[in-house]
Amino acid sequence: MARAGRRGADWRWALALLGLAATLGASPTSGHRWPVPYKRFAFRPKPDPYCQAKYTFCPTGSAIPLMKDNDIIEVLRLQTPVWEFKYGDLLGHFKIMHDAIGFRNAVTGKNYTMEWYELFQLGNCTFPHLRPEMDAPFWCNQGAACFFEGIDDRHWKENGSLALVATISGNTFNKLAEWVKQDNDTGIYYETWTVQASPGKGAETWFESYDCSKFALRTYEKLAEFGAEFKKIETNYTRIFLYSGEPAYLGNETSIFGPKGNKTLASVIKEFYSLFKPRLSTREFLLNLLKIFDTMIMHREFYLFYNFEYWFLPMKFPFVKITYEEIPLPSRRPLPDL
Repeated sequence: MARAGRRGADWRWALALLGLAATLGASPTSGHRWPVPYKRFAFRPKPDPYCQAKYTFCPTGSAIPLMKDNDIIEVLRLQTPVWEFKYGDLLGHFKIMHDAIGFRNAVTGKNYTMEWYELFQLGNCTFPHLRPEMDAPFWCNQGAACFFEGIDDRHWKENGSLALVATISGNTFNKLAEWVKQDNDTGIYYETWTVQASPGKGAETWFESYDCSKFALRTYEKLAEFGAEFKKIETNYTRIFLYSGEPAYLGNETSIFGPKGNKTLASVIKEFYSLFKPRLSTREFLLNLLKIFDTMIMHREFYLFYNFEYWFLPMKFPFVKITYEEIPLPSRRPLPDL
C-alpha cells in the first residue's frame, strides 16, 4: 500500500508540474536571480492568536537606551548551544549554536544583550500547521530582535563563548540602534535553511537562511560600515543546509490553494508537510521519519516556503547537512570623502 501511495504521489506531482509549466509557458526559473533575495516588508504584522509560543518571546525585553556620544561601549560576541536553558550542552556537542551580541558601557558599567530569534519556536518557523478548516498550510513564522539589560555571563561562558570583538563610541551605538529598529521592522520572518547546489565554496546558493547568526553577521557588517575595528579572532557559526538542483517556482498561497488554484499541487504540498506535524506519539514519529527519508532521500523531493511563496527542491546528495563554519569578522570600511 505504501509503495502504491508513493507512485500516486509521483503521478500527482508530475501532473501538477506539467500543468504549471503549461500555464507559465516557460521554465518558471529561467533567468532567475540566485540566491532569491529575502523579502522585506513595510511593517511587522500582529501575530495571529492561533500562534502560541511554548516559551515567551523576549520576556524581559526593554527599549534600546540612548548613549552619550563619548560613552565607551564594548561589543561582545555571545554564543551558546541552542536550547541550553533546557538541555545544557547537549546540542553543543553537535555544534548547533545560538548567537547574540552583548554591549558593555565602560562609563556607566551597565551591560546589555541583543539577540534575534523565533517568536513561536523553531518548529513553527520551519514547518506549517495543517488546519482542517483552512485550505492552505498555516504558518506561525516570525522572528524578531530582543534587547534587554544585563548579560548572563555564566550562561554564555559555561558551554559557549563570551568574547570582546570591538570597542565603539556611544554615538556609533546610537546609530546602530536606529538601524536595528529598521532591520527589525522590515525583516519579519525566520528562515531555517540555506539551500545550495552542493557542499563547498563556490557552489550556487539558491536561498539564504535568516536566523540568529545572520542577525549577528548583519550587525557586525553595519558596525564596520560605521567605522568599527574588529579584533582578529576566529568566529564560527552554525548553518543548516539543504542541497538541491535548480529550484522550481510553484506559486503563492492564492495561486495554489485559492478557489482557482492547482488542487493537485495543493494536495501534494499538504501531503509533504503532514510528515512534519508536531506532537506525535513515538510510533507516529518513527513512521513519519521513515516517510521523510523516503520522500527526501529516495524520491529527492522537498517543498520550501520562502518569501511567502512555494518552491520545489529536487534534492541531491548529501541532502541535509549541519555545519559549524568560520565566517571572519568584517574589516573596517573607510568612510568616503565628501
